[in-house]
This record gives sequence, structure tokens and C-alpha cells, in this order.
Amino acid sequence: MDIPALKKLLEQGQDSVILRFGLGNALFKSGQAADAIPHLKAAIEFDPKYSAAWKILGKALVDVGDKEQAIVVYENGLLVAEEKGDRQAVKEINVFLKRLLK
Repeated sequence: MDIPALKKLLEQGQDSVILRFGLGNALFKSGQAADAIPHLKAAIEFDPKYSAAWKILGKALVDVGDKEQAIVVYENGLLVAEEKGDRQAVKEINVFLKRLLK
């Protein structure tokens, strides 16, 4: 779904973890990392165990130059992914985290 359609759903009060993640992810992928961050944070507020939201939020924070906050987000996301048994997210977050800690 495109960004305007997702924003319209949000404006209509259809707020949810899936909507916020979808909008945040779409904004991030379109090069709008700063605009994506509040939506990804909202997704995590809805569901703190949503490892994909942690992963994309970390990437968005890196893109806007907030390396320290990205490290915190990746560390939290790694704990969530490990707890859920989300092996793919664990692998990806570990790679992103190692790059930042170099």
C-alpha cells in the first residue's frame, strides 16, 4: 500500500501496530527516515515484541545520524528477537550492531 493511503487510514483512526509499521517501513524505504521514526516508535509501543519494527527503527536512526540511539534500539531489538526465536532478525540486527560498534 502506498504512503498516502496508509496516512489516510491513520487519519481515519485506524491506528494499529501493522499500520504504524507499514507506514514507517514505507517512509523509510522511500528515503524519509526522519518521518518514519515516530511511526516505528508507535509500532513498538503497540507491540514491544515486534522485532521487525526494532530493526527498521534502528536503520532509520542510523540514516538520520543518531548512532547512539540506534545502538540502544538494536540492543533492545536483539533481546526481543532472541526471546521470540526470530533467528533472521537476530542475524540482521547483529550485523547492523557490529557495524555501528566498529
